[in-house]
Order: sequence, then C-alpha cells, then structure tokens
Amino acid sequence: MHVVVVESPAKAKTINKYLGPDYQVLASFGHIRDLPAKDGSVDPENDFAMLWTVDDRGAKRVKEIAQAAKSADTLYLATDPDREGEAISWHIAETLREKKIAPPGGLKRVVFNAITKSAVTDAFKSPRDVDAPLVEAYLARRALDYLVGFTLSPVLWRKLPGSRSAGRVQSVALRLICERESEIEAFKPQPYWTVDAAMRAPDGAAFSARLTQLDGKKLGKFDLGDEAAAQAAVAKMAGKSWSVAKAETKRVKRNPAPPFTTSTLQQEASRKLGFAAAHTMRLAQRLYEGVEVGGEVVGFITYMRTDAVQMSGEAIDAARSLIGADYGAAYVPEKPRVYATKAKNAQEAHEAVRPVELSRTPAEAAKWLDKEQARLYELIWKRTVASQMQSAEFDQAAVDIVTADGAATVRANGQVLKFDGFLKLYFEDRDDPVEDEDAGGRLPPLSEGDAVKLDDAAEGGPLKPERHETQPPPRYSEASLIKKLEELGIGRPSTYTSILQTLKDREYVRLDKKRFLPEDRGRLVTTFLSEFFPKYVQYDFTADLETQLDLVSDGKLNWKALLERFWADFSVAVGATKDLTITNVLDALDEALGPHLFPTEEARVCPTCSVGRLSIKLGKFGAFVGCSNYPDCRYTRPFGGGEDGEDGADDGPKVLGEDPETGLEVSLRKGPYGRYVQLGPPEGSKDKPKRQGLPKGVAPADVDLAAALRLLALPRQVGDHPETGKRIEAGIGRYGPYLKHDGAFTTLKDDDPTSIGLNRAVVLLAEAAEKKGARGGASAGDPVGDHPEDGKPITLHSGRYGPYVKHGKIMASLPKGEEPTAMTVARAVELLEAKAAKGGGAKKAPAKKAAAKPKAKTTKAKAPAKSRAKSAAE
Repeated sequence: MHVVVVESPAKAKTINKYLGPDYQVLASFGHIRDLPAKDGSVDPENDFAMLWTVDDRGAKRVKEIAQAAKSADTLYLATDPDREGEAISWHIAETLREKKIAPPGGLKRVVFNAITKSAVTDAFKSPRDVDAPLVEAYLARRALDYLVGFTLSPVLWRKLPGSRSAGRVQSVALRLICERESEIEAFKPQPYWTVDAAMRAPDGAAFSARLTQLDGKKLGKFDLGDEAAAQAAVAKMAGKSWSVAKAETKRVKRNPAPPFTTSTLQQEASRKLGFAAAHTMRLAQRLYEGVEVGGEVVGFITYMRTDAVQMSGEAIDAARSLIGADYGAAYVPEKPRVYATKAKNAQEAHEAVRPVELSRTPAEAAKWLDKEQARLYELIWKRTVASQMQSAEFDQAAVDIVTADGAATVRANGQVLKFDGFLKLYFEDRDDPVEDEDAGGRLPPLSEGDAVKLDDAAEGGPLKPERHETQPPPRYSEASLIKKLEELGIGRPSTYTSILQTLKDREYVRLDKKRFLPEDRGRLVTTFLSEFFPKYVQYDFTADLETQLDLVSDGKLNWKALLERFWADFSVAVGATKDLTITNVLDALDEALGPHLFPTEEARVCPTCSVGRLSIKLGKFGAFVGCSNYPDCRYTRPFGGGEDGEDGADDGPKVLGEDPETGLEVSLRKGPYGRYVQLGPPEGSKDKPKRQGLPKGVAPADVDLAAALRLLALPRQVGDHPETGKRIEAGIGRYGPYLKHDGAFTTLKDDDPTSIGLNRAVVLLAEAAEKKGARGGASAGDPVGDHPEDGKPITLHSGRYGPYVKHGKIMASLPKGEEPTAMTVARAVELLEAKAAKGGGAKKAPAKKAAAKPKAKTTKAKAPAKSRAKSAAE
C-alpha cells in the first residue's frame, strides 16, 4: 500500500479515485506546524534556529499520517506545486524523520498543475525529492517575516500607543496607500481650456476636431489657461475658410493579452466582476480542486497561484483548434503565440491559470457550477482562448485642417475597427470597442486640399470652448494596488490577498467605494516607520530582498547568509530607538503630518483659548490633537475625523462642557472597550468618576453635552408598574440597553433608555413575559409559596437551561417535560431537598485543579538536504 498526502480533503477524495485501491490518500489540511507567536521562535544568536510547534489540529493530522506511513511501501508528498506546497511537504518529511518513520520505498515528492487523471498519473511516474533550495527560501522568508514582525511591533507599541503591528511587506503596501492619499491632499487642480470645432466634410458628413496650433505654434496643455485666452482663439477661428492640410491613415494591430497569472486574474475579476481578491482566490481554489460532474469530482482550471503566462503545447493546440472550428481560419494566427513572463522576480515554472479542458465551454461548465464560479470560469476561459487568437486591426486616421490665413489648425482623429480578431471574444478595459465597432470616432473620407467648413447648424455653435481641470491620481483599488506591488516586485501572488486583509483587519485602511483610504492609525504607523526605519519601508529594498530570496530558491545564495546580513543592520536600527523619547516621536509626527491636520498656520491656533498651539499628542489609547496650553486649556479633538465623527484611530478626551448641577467637566473619551462619556472627577478626588458607554449605533459626533448628561443620568427611574407596583428602571449595561423590573432584566432593542416612557416599558415587559411563557418558562421570581420549614419564599424562574425553583441559595431545575405552571409548594420542596442532598447548596465544591496541558511539541528547524532534482514549481 502506498500513502499519498495532499493538502485538502476534497483533493484527496478525487486523487484516490484516479490512483486506485493500492493508494491511500490523506489530507494535511494545510500546514501541520508553524512558528509559535511568541518571542524566541527564531533565534538570531543561535544560527537562526527555528522552533516549530504542532498545534492540536496539526497533531491529529500528524498522528494520522504517521500511522499510515508506518505500514506504507512509499509515502508520496503531493501538496500544491508552489513554495508553500513544498514547505508543507518538507514539514511532513521532517516530522516523520523525527519520529524515525521511514517507509521502505522512501519519501517522494510529486507535483501536478491540474487535477485530472492524466496529470496526476503522469506525475506519479516521475517523482522527485523535496526541493531543498525552495524550502530554504521558504525558511528564510518565514524567518524574515517573523523577525520584522516580532521585533518591530513591540517598538510600535511602546513608542506609538494605539498601533497594532508592523510587517515586512504589509508596511510597504500601507506606505503606498498613505503616500497616494498625501498626493491627493497636496494636489492643486490646474484649469485649462480646449476649443472643439464642429465641421462638415465636402460630402456633408459631420465630424469634430480640436484646436492644436495657434499662430503657427503648437498648443501645450495649459497654453489656453483661462477663458479669455480660449475666447481669443475662437475669434481667430470664426468666419474663416478651412481646408485639409494633411491626411494620414495607417493600419495598426492590437495583440491579445496573455493568459492569466494570479495577480492579473485578481485584477480582471475586480474590474469586470466586482470580486474582491480574496473572494476570487476562494472561487479559483474551488475550480482547481474540482466540483462534482456526473458523480465524479472534476478539476476545471489549472493551479491558480502562479507568476507564469506560458501554456503547455497541448493547451495551445487545443485553443487553436477550437478557434478555427468556432470562429474560422481568419481568427487563427499563422504561428502559435508564445508568451514570456515580464513580472519582476517571476519565479513559478508551472503554467498560467487556464481551463483544464478548453472544450468545456462556459455554457457547458455553468451546468455544474454556481453563479459566481461560472462567471469566474468564463473569464478564465475567454482570456485563455483569446490569447491564441489573431490580432485586432484598426485603421487610424489623423487629419490636420487649417484656416486660409494659417492662424489656426485643428486635428480630427479617428480609429475604425477593420477586423475584430480576439476582440470578438474578449477585451480588457483598454480594448473596449465603442458603438458601431468604431474604436475612436469614425471620420468621413478626407484628402489633402479638400475644403471643409464650420457647421453653423451645430447645437451651441460650431466653436465650443470648454474648461477642464487636472485631476489628482486615483486612490488604489484592490486591483491597482496588486498591480503596483507586482510592478515593484514586492510580495508574491499567494501573499497579496493576505496583505490586503491584514491592513483592513488592523484598521490601518478601509475600503470606500472599492478604493483604499488610509485610516489615521495607518498614517501614524507609516510616518513613524518612514521617520525611524526608512530603509525597511523602501520599495527598492523590499523588492531587492525578494530578489535575494529568489536566488536562495535557485540554489545561488545561502539562506543563513541572507538572514545574517539583514539582521546585522536591522538589529542596529531597532536598538537605536531605545533612547527615542515620546517628544522625539511627537516632533517627527507633527512635522510629517502637520500639512494633513493643519493646512494653514491659522489652523494650529487653539479655538478655545486662542493662545495655545495645536499639535499631535499621544495618549494611552493613541494619538489626538491637543492644545499646548494644557492644563489651563483642555481643548482636544480626534486625530482625524470621518463623516460620523469616527476617525479610525484612537483619540484623547474631548471636553463637552460642564454639568450644571455639579459644575464638573463632562467629556467624551475612548477606552479599550469603546467610547464613553465621563463626569468629573472632582479635583483631588480618588473616587472613580461616573462613566457611561455609548449605545450601539450612536456616533461620537452626535454626542453633545445634553446627550452626554442624559446618558450619565442612567440608570433612570421610568416609573412604577401599574400591576405590581414595583419600580421599572432603564439603563445601559454590559450587554446593551435594558429595562429592570422586579429583579429581572429585559433587553431594549429599538428603544432609547434615556427617553423610554412608562407605557412603552410596561408593554415591552408584558411582551417579554409572554415570550417566556411560550417557551415553557416563567417570569423571573414568580412566587410558588412559603417553605413549610423556615417560612421563606420559594420562587419559580426561567433560566438559561430551562425553568427552575429557588429557595434561599438552593436552585433546582425542573425535570424535562414538567409544566412550570403546575408547580406546587410540595413539589418544589421535593425538588429542592433532592438538590440539597446532592450537594446543591450555596457553596460549590472546589473545582479540581486542571491538569497541566501538555506543552506543544517544538522542534528546531534543520536545513533540508540538498536535492539533485530541481523543483518543477521554481
């Protein structure tokens, strides 16, 4: 029996069918061990020794794999064909080596780019060893990420309260977003004017042209800088006779885009389908692992994490045959198209993302896929087939038309689609053909010397001056940020989605209309790193590090040498921050972010005292803007500010005013559990000041002094219940707004505890009691009667686990099926005595001390033995 280990159970089931009864296929469910998230997991002082932990989930998989391997003839490691897949195989091999488990046939590595019977069976015909250089590159990358994260993040926590973490690639991506936002804020629109002319050709056909030369001089973009200049140009064009001075037409070709890589798939799925990068990868994973077709799991696409754009010869031949059959010989190029990867530091050797079987059309695939899977498959299929189609052809025309006196020249451009080629099937945004298959405005036939005239019948007149403004660069979308990272050579296809998700999870950025906006917390972190660790957020430095890691994976650079060089400089940079004071940090932040917070020097003047100067301050929970005249002036405001008053970063206290009854200061604050208002405390008092959290859905910007005083007045007395005569109280507790009556609490969902009236409260309490009754419970504290021995009351309650009776501190549950409404004193006493006999008194027996949980097993990483076989994934 041979044992095969893959990553996912879905893949295991499919591959087991392909290989037959002589093989047992197990799933590792991803990585079986990892570096523990604590200091010391990578030890630079001990030759970068790495401690690996097997968690509970991984331990279960290790036990299963080890048990199977003991009786296996051969163990095949068939994890994904990329760096992570190679690493998982290495971890499994190392774990079994430590357990001294070695099948007679050894451990073999197999890789396949598609989950089809032929691809899988072919892979098992030529197994290899685990690729040592590829694993070493993985170890180096994990060590680098760990050392940066666990060394730099504590510096942030100490020097920049409110920050979350820093990462080797994450911080660079954040810098891109923050710098783009700074560009937008610093951008000053510049106006410029154009003049368009509505004209008629000799045959009467209408067309449009734009002014390009005036008085023999070519116009620059800003030469018509105001309306006066535009009107002066119109005056020189009006009432003149015009003729064609030059007419050129040339045939141009547009070639199709190559098949998808991971990043281009994410970009196009974002643009065309509106999918987030992470969602695209989840769908692609499902298409790769396969869905059930006619009782058998079938893979629809090749492996989706790749930098490569090439396709196998078989796939190219299949595409050309399909094109000829479905679209005609004119759409098949004379020679197959061969693409080469242009991405910086591209390293994956397997194929582009393409359909496994091109004969499975989108219409056919849609029968087996859900709606979103079908849309993504169609995108991949069309891009793949189009990549082997004939080029599109256009006739581009450019016509210069001048006044008789040569004072003005206008140009008319046209681009006419002559042969659609690949555009018949697929086009990117840049390729979109316009109406009438005219990709640039159809021009009438015009030749040199032809007389043309202004179209006086045109709406608004023949000459139209128009004002424009330059536009700031757009914010990054997921697609454009991934493209930028790829262009810079930062990160890898498999890391982009996790990088973007981490930035959102840390609340460093947010998505608004599918564009990234930096939160102020993110801007603070970027500014801090740029000021005190500039080298490690440089684009070139990060890209160069990726290049070095690729040299490791090629076997051309020792991974420990790379780590030693990095750590030597990085540890010095971190050590230099030990003497960094908060004043140093504040000065650097204030200088860098001042233009963002205070556009003018007047904006720095304190609006409360008019004496102090506003600047960035750091509090326990983050940054805020405060007055230099503190404590005489207590003006503060959030560091930033959104439409709802939330700034995305922690801020200091905001004074709302004084309580008219006590004269104490009322302030809005932010603590570790959210926003709250606070009264006082009195000067010199050691008592805890009164506080009240903001209800869910209340924006800090909406909290003024009156609202704060209403909240601080909680809990408030609503009134006495007309039936019980007992007081009803409204307040906000740990679990939100509530009503309290007769010791029982009722949640307020849509009502405001600061204003709810007695009638409404009585209705809500009645509805709550009715719901409890419907569940077979009782209202809290319903009297059953007095206990015959001590005369104290026995009450009936509805608890989390059902109804129960209570006497003093003894509580006894009602047996299942027993009706609470039929409870009598005698029955209650019986239940209570039975509970007391079992030890159900007021005090619980002391719990036994829990046995110490066995420590997770840790092992030091060893460099993998050098492999003669090169990885097919490198």
